[in-house]
Formats: sequence, C-alpha cells, structure tokens
Amino acid sequence: MTQEISRANDDVARARLAQSAVAYAFGVPPDELEAPTRRSREAAFARQAAMYLAHIAFELSLSRVAQAFGRDRSTAAHACHRIEDRRDDRGFDQSMDALEACLRSAPQPGEPE
Repeated sequence: MTQEISRANDDVARARLAQSAVAYAFGVPPDELEAPTRRSREAAFARQAAMYLAHIAFELSLSRVAQAFGRDRSTAAHACHRIEDRRDDRGFDQSMDALEACLRSAPQPGEPE
C-alpha cells in the first residue's frame, strides 16, 4: 500500500513538473493548468500538452497520467491524440521536442543530483 502511495505521489510530482514547464513555455498561468475545470482554450490546450509530455517523457501509462492530473483515462488519451495531431507543425514539434528533452533530463525521485 505505501509503495502505491509513493508511486502516486511521484506521478503527481511529475505531472506538476510537466505543467510548470508547459505553463512557462506556453505563457499560461500555472494555476490555470491545475484548475478542475476547462478554463480558457489556451489553458485546456496547455494542460493537454502537459498530459502528453507526462505520458511520453516520464513513460507513464494513460491511467497514471489521468490519475496524476485528476482526470479520467479517456481525457488523457484524447489529450495525447490532440497533441500528436499538432506535431505535424514543425515549430510546434520542435517546441515539444525541447520540452520533452528538458523533462527527461530532470533527476528521478531518489536520484542523487
């Protein structure tokens, strides 16, 4: 049970890291991404990008992404599909690649600096 809680806490920390990186890169206030409701179109899209990055960069399952973001699995799957569809745009793709690299380079929980 405590191992499950620890994993869930790590997933939430990863989700927050992805949200912070996306909020900065997209120019959206971080609290907009963490809101339980959709909010603005920009905030919803940024949240989708953060979900996608949590799934790709941290290799979390869609169920774990959904739980970490306080959403359901179908919402996380929809977010990933929306972002994948936008990656045809070269500039957007480069931005997502840079954010993914940034998140992948973050120290893992319990890893020395």
